[in-house]
Amino acid sequence: MMIPDLKFRISNLKSQISNLIAAALTVLAVIYSVPASAQLSITANHDNITIDFFYHGSTVSVKGVSEPNTDLIIKISSPEGIETLKQKGKVAGFLWMNTGTLHLKNTPNLYSVHSTKKIEELLSREEADKYLLGYEALEKHADLSPVSGEAEKTKWFEEFIRLKESLSLYKTSSGTISLTPDAGRQKYYIKTDWPYQAPPGDYLVTVYAVKDGNVIEQAGAHVNVEQVGVVRYLSDMAKNSGAVYGIISIVAALGAGFGVGMIFKKGGGAH
Repeated sequence: MMIPDLKFRISNLKSQISNLIAAALTVLAVIYSVPASAQLSITANHDNITIDFFYHGSTVSVKGVSEPNTDLIIKISSPEGIETLKQKGKVAGFLWMNTGTLHLKNTPNLYSVHSTKKIEELLSREEADKYLLGYEALEKHADLSPVSGEAEKTKWFEEFIRLKESLSLYKTSSGTISLTPDAGRQKYYIKTDWPYQAPPGDYLVTVYAVKDGNVIEQAGAHVNVEQVGVVRYLSDMAKNSGAVYGIISIVAALGAGFGVGMIFKKGGGAH
């Protein structure tokens, strides 16, 4: 009576093993059938920028591979923060003076977006807002105060954008990403200037693959900016020993003034 029961158990075990093998093969089939977009990659070169005594900006190149016939958007941004701006206006009808203070929250100090086509041609308004792509999306996300309504918010945010662009901290461009077919995929590449006005910190570089008005894949990298040498020493001194830093600054200014005076004095004596 035990033999039939044993045969049943063996048969049941074989069935379970067969089911497990079938499930494993199904999982493998799914893994290897994932489209090439899941292999979107990104590399940021010059990902560690050092600010030394002679620093005056740098360049950053971003490259990688994506699914063919896919549009791309590359965003470089700093963490969001709070900024304070002085509002200017006419007083007594003719004097331009500071008339108030504007506070902006949820805005990055650096924001640079590059795309194969214009953002509005690639993404729906909702999708652009979701990923904070473009100035319009950034404005919706930002919190400005005090403002009386959306019209005033738009007015001051446009002024904020103009200021940031004048400092080379904000930038948008389309048609600037180079695409090259490569063995069933496409390589992408862009090189952009890094503004010297960007402070030390960790910056995020994100590439978005876009199809049919939607983001289908994204990948990220980092760019680190740090002070080194004399610049770092002086910066630390300014933070930790303000009085000593102030004295050194005054002495340096006096020394520079004295040196310039001596040069002009010698120049005058030569005539």
